[in-house]
Amino acid sequence: MQAHQPTSQRESIFNNEVISRFELYNSLFLTLPFYKVKDTGTLLPLFIKSCEEGVKNHETPAKLIERFFEKYTPNTDSQEIIDLLFRFIQYIERQVVLFDAVEDASFNKLNVSDEQSSLRALFLKANDDQKLHEKVDQLIEEFSLRLVLTAHPTQFYPGSVLAIINDLTIAIRENDISTINQLLQQLGKTPFFNKKSPTPVDEALSLAWYLENVFYFAAANIQSGLNQLLNEYHIDPKKIIELGFWPGGDRDGNPNVHPETTLQVSKMLRQILFRCYYRDFRNLKRRITFRGVEDTISILQDVLYKNAFDSNLEPKDISDFLITNLNKIKGILTADHDSLFVDLVDDLLRKVELYRSHFASLDIRQDSRILRDVHAYCRQQKPINALFNEDYDQLPEADKLKALSFRNAKIIYSGEQDSLVQDTLQTIAQIKEMQQSNGEKACHRFIISNCQQASDILQLIELFLWNGWEADELSIDFVPLFETVNDLAGADEIMETLYTHPFYQKHLASRGRKQDIMLGFSDSTKDGGYLMANWSIFKAKVNLSKVAEKHKVKLAFFDGRGGPPSRGGGKTHRFYASMGKEIANKNIQLTIQGQTISSQYGSIDSAEFNIEQLINAGISSGVKEKHNVLLDTENYDTLEIMANDSYESFLALRKHPLFLAYLQTLSPLSLLSKITISSRPVKRNAGEDLKLEDLRAISFVTSWSQLKQNIPGFYGIGTALKNQEKAGNWAQVSKTYQQSGYFKTIIDNCMMSMSKSDFEITAYLAKDKKFGAFWEILHQEFELSKSMLLKLAGHQSLMENYPVEKRSIAVREKIILPLVLIQHYALEKLQHPLNEAQRQAYEKLAIRTVYGIVNAGRNLA
Repeated sequence: MQAHQPTSQRESIFNNEVISRFELYNSLFLTLPFYKVKDTGTLLPLFIKSCEEGVKNHETPAKLIERFFEKYTPNTDSQEIIDLLFRFIQYIERQVVLFDAVEDASFNKLNVSDEQSSLRALFLKANDDQKLHEKVDQLIEEFSLRLVLTAHPTQFYPGSVLAIINDLTIAIRENDISTINQLLQQLGKTPFFNKKSPTPVDEALSLAWYLENVFYFAAANIQSGLNQLLNEYHIDPKKIIELGFWPGGDRDGNPNVHPETTLQVSKMLRQILFRCYYRDFRNLKRRITFRGVEDTISILQDVLYKNAFDSNLEPKDISDFLITNLNKIKGILTADHDSLFVDLVDDLLRKVELYRSHFASLDIRQDSRILRDVHAYCRQQKPINALFNEDYDQLPEADKLKALSFRNAKIIYSGEQDSLVQDTLQTIAQIKEMQQSNGEKACHRFIISNCQQASDILQLIELFLWNGWEADELSIDFVPLFETVNDLAGADEIMETLYTHPFYQKHLASRGRKQDIMLGFSDSTKDGGYLMANWSIFKAKVNLSKVAEKHKVKLAFFDGRGGPPSRGGGKTHRFYASMGKEIANKNIQLTIQGQTISSQYGSIDSAEFNIEQLINAGISSGVKEKHNVLLDTENYDTLEIMANDSYESFLALRKHPLFLAYLQTLSPLSLLSKITISSRPVKRNAGEDLKLEDLRAISFVTSWSQLKQNIPGFYGIGTALKNQEKAGNWAQVSKTYQQSGYFKTIIDNCMMSMSKSDFEITAYLAKDKKFGAFWEILHQEFELSKSMLLKLAGHQSLMENYPVEKRSIAVREKIILPLVLIQHYALEKLQHPLNEAQRQAYEKLAIRTVYGIVNAGRNLA
């Protein structure tokens, strides 16, 4: 690695603990007894150097790679070249894992919690301030954090590899060279990827690894520290953390999710949880060997064992039973045995109180257009057909709402049901079964994606009432998901209609007047570009908060955030810390997906750190109750103009005749459907010609990241800033940047996204006859955005204020440079006539590089 002069203690730690260790352990690969690994290990450094020189000279990947093989392995045929490139890829994939493990092993040294913004610091400040004390008490009572794990196809590693990474991290932390050597050998021999695409249940099982090995402990540890703190200040314990789960419940655009899938995942989550409980209980039983508790211990042993291992057991929610008996044991230990080992009981009690019988709430999600079709199907059945006119679908929205009667009915189904109708109706019935088995929290939210009108929600409620649910027992929260720029702009009107609707008012009252609203970052970015997406979501949150406050509704925003800034990722906690009092922020809910899961929640230490950051951000924001300066006229108007300029720039790019062709030809977009990492298709309307509107946001963002251009993460922001400078408004933009933590976070995340871009790699395209001019458009906006952002921040380089993160990105980008060039080489070969064997070989080569590039980026997709 290139020498780098540290400028801070944290950088020194990074160089010593991460860079030096990585170089040391990476050298162990040279001695590993794998097939031709010595040749690979010897040639790879030469190949990396050749790649760097070729990029500097703007050579095409084909010329660069062919020149390398002519120089170092002459007389090599095309198949042998492909074989060696595959070995390079396998080697680099494991280098990425090693770097991850080394970095994770140093996590606690590199990341120190900000004591000034911690809950304890807030309580200390409140000691001498009665008003502040009351405010903190109230916030603790109202605050919650819900982390929802989603099955997006950028978390590649199977459980076997995750376990190796976990063990390798521990061994590196302890400098256990012998174990490290063995684990590296195991890593080299363990397959990284599946030969066939996973089913939704496979995805759920893979993601459940994090629930079982990370969140089960991390969330309980956070809750323990919180309970201890509250106890010191004589405040009753308050459950703050909730877990959610999408694999098996999210059927939007995934034809492979069926009712039996959802039921199977619900049962799986329960079984994994009870095995965790049973594991803890055995430790407890080994210590609590006193008189007076034998019968209770015996009862719990029998119940926990059966729930953990007996697949024939009729499941039911036994969390209250467990809590009662654990409290009974605790009481006896306190009264008769000097509270010996009461901490073990408290630990298990805390976990049962957190996870009950379900572990994580399984969310159901379906597209509004599908749900409208199901409603239309049911309206044709007896006795429902007597309640509606045939022209219902053509009615204006106001007339539709008047036509809805919310009557309970038992439909007499006749004729065939298509698969999506059948899935929806069976799932509605099964939710009740899951609630009875695992408790209401096991499955209590139905998310309506692409929600465009109030009837999308109210019609779904009717579907519940027609399929076994009673209005006064409707233990379901209906969650609209607003995604596109237009939908976000009209969201407050839709919620106003719902809050004033008589039936929905009654339903809200039965749910404690709590309303969750999901906002989609990914599709809004694909739709309107980075700045417009962030600005649209900010405005929607402000307007939705106003409407909720007006109707005394307890609003929670559920943010559909992906890994990269272009999909709502990046420095997420900074967004929540800078919301201001005008935005509902007492219940933070967000998705965790892709590389964000492994990079930020991959170990107990990192999960605890990031959960604490989110909690501190939410509560400190609530305590300060600062006015959000972006709502001041001069700031608001400036951002409004900038967002629109950015949007126009991004829209012009999207409408360029070569936009989709560029992406399909030069990125692996057209091959993503062949990658065996996801049960979900790359695009909606599979089988039809690719249209941008059908392309999933994750595929869109992933493709640009593979090109090392990250267009969705910055495009248009340079134009917007330059226009402000030309208009003589730069002083106002700078003032907004200095005053607004929210705007500053948008800018910081944009710079992070740009730091993972490298137009030098594709600079050879400037001379391309077809795409040269289009590449120049992208490159010019990148350079403009870079210069304007640096001017705004007063920096000399991107991410200057995050030197360790910047260094980490630079190392990772260096590791995977050969993968990027191998991918471009393979894609270029696929543009020429090939026989079927050659085509398959180059496709496999291109596909295989995707894994390592995304894994190294950690939040690229």
